[in-house]
Amino acid sequence: MSGPGGLSALGATLTWAKLREVKCAELEEAADGWGRAGNRADAARDRIDTQLVDDLRRTQKGEAARAAVRRLRRLSMNFQYIYTECGLLRTTLNSLAHEMKAQQRVLQRALDDAAALKFTVHPDGSVTYPAAGEGLVDGKPLAGGRASGVPNPGLAGPSGLVAPNPNAAKAQDIADRVAQAVRTAADVDWRYARILRALKAEDGLSVPTATWTDAAGDAAAVRQAAHGYLAQGIPHDASPAERKAWWAGLTDEQREEYLAVYPDQIGNLDGIPALVRDAANRDNLQLLMGKLAGRGDEDAVTKLAALREIDRQLQAVREPGEPPMYLLGIGDQGNGRAIVSYGNPDTSRNVAAYVPGLNTSLDEEFARGDLGRARDLAIASNRHGESTAAITWLGYDAPQSPDGLGSLAVAGSARAEDGGRSFSGFMGGLAATNEQGNPHVTAIGHSYGSRTVGAATQQDGGIPGVDDIVFVGSPGVGVDSADDLGVGRDHVFVGAASNDIVTKLPSKGQAAVGAAEMLFGGPAAAYVVGDLADRGDDDVWFGKDPASESFGARRFEVGNGPPLVGLGGLSTDAHSQYFDPVSDKTSVDNMALIAAGRSHLVRMEEPR
Repeated sequence: MSGPGGLSALGATLTWAKLREVKCAELEEAADGWGRAGNRADAARDRIDTQLVDDLRRTQKGEAARAAVRRLRRLSMNFQYIYTECGLLRTTLNSLAHEMKAQQRVLQRALDDAAALKFTVHPDGSVTYPAAGEGLVDGKPLAGGRASGVPNPGLAGPSGLVAPNPNAAKAQDIADRVAQAVRTAADVDWRYARILRALKAEDGLSVPTATWTDAAGDAAAVRQAAHGYLAQGIPHDASPAERKAWWAGLTDEQREEYLAVYPDQIGNLDGIPALVRDAANRDNLQLLMGKLAGRGDEDAVTKLAALREIDRQLQAVREPGEPPMYLLGIGDQGNGRAIVSYGNPDTSRNVAAYVPGLNTSLDEEFARGDLGRARDLAIASNRHGESTAAITWLGYDAPQSPDGLGSLAVAGSARAEDGGRSFSGFMGGLAATNEQGNPHVTAIGHSYGSRTVGAATQQDGGIPGVDDIVFVGSPGVGVDSADDLGVGRDHVFVGAASNDIVTKLPSKGQAAVGAAEMLFGGPAAAYVVGDLADRGDDDVWFGKDPASESFGARRFEVGNGPPLVGLGGLSTDAHSQYFDPVSDKTSVDNMALIAAGRSHLVRMEEPR
């Protein structure tokens, strides 16, 4: 189709006769060929990752073995790049054929209308029509004529006074439709010729970051061009169950195209099976890293470091007892998005989803720390029998405070409400795709994440499928009673370390807090002054203290955590140790029991 110049050879000389003869089936056959090539590359990549590398690591030791693994990883990356580019080529050709066939249909309908009227369509697209009607003076048939396509069809048609022959308007309409089809087809050919010329790899055997940057640009161009062909079919406004049914109803070829061109959308669509989301997001991860590497600003550098760390973990060998990772969501919007599961949430009997809080964003600290929390929880939970998948869910923009834990004044409820809607949708997706029929599901909120989980419970229908709710380090959850969370107070669990500053911050309506923050600026002052002012009160920043007796939840044992003021100075570590199996084994063990559906074994303590 494409020539070497600015316009393709077809587009530069296109006539209606050439348009009619374009063999779209050949374009689709070529697309199928690229699809087969991409599938072979994907199969080769999978064999390297799941067989060769694992076998080599299991049977060989030493530097030679490590060097071989590095070379295999590079080869795997090459195959991944081939798969991505072949998928883009496949969809580009199919989309080109799709748009060309649409113009061929417009043309053919115009030609059929001309034939039915016995009009003649000339090679230049003009239409000859015969005499018809009768003159106002002599009553004789009015002379025939010839109509040509106009630049703006429908805007410059002849009037009855100028051309009273009834065939004139019909001929003009046909000529306009022929001309419009040819012009549109020439524009289609020109657009796709540019895309096809850009879909080429650099010389050499390596696939450096710059190549993925280029691939990200290629993918964006193909997505834009193929919007009418593919993207409009993605059911963004449907329920998770409807999305699951949509995906199940696609052909293998359709699924392959969606995965190749829209991995970002398929990978983040609640209701799509976990294995599919994982595959899509692993591919989109490479495109995202290429895109961010091409920017270079501070935000891009921060997120790129996180994505590289996630990529490293995805490729690392799992330690004994460590469940496999599934990348259920990834994105660079806002403060960044990442949803990672340790264990397959579709096949596990138990599923726990943890929502992080204040100051969490897609950075390297998150990739190492917050993901590790879900990993450690999954490992601990799986010791209790039936399989458990544990998820870190960063699917919202948590509030950011410039001064560490900072003042919760920056953390209103708006982000929790937005995050709660998204979290509820995500959990609805898990409920739709889990194969266990009735899995045991736990929602866990830490810090501001507890406020987000609380907001999710207030959505219509609450959090789909959830059986138990856990809050740790909570400044309040937006309701004043465990009864308001939709699972029954016996299924609401709270961990509050005695030295955790956040669980003791008094409500924002108390004047003592405002005075402390104005005078001293920061959580330590608010804690000290507010604690004195709040004795006998059970309000915290976002409502009733979840660890209080009046709230009605079940408070489980956790470690005290280091004191706020110690020999080393000011410390807020007590707020972040709930998930640490070394620093607070009691907390991790208790949450693991809840996640595993064995809450009757949890060690409890008295409410405040």
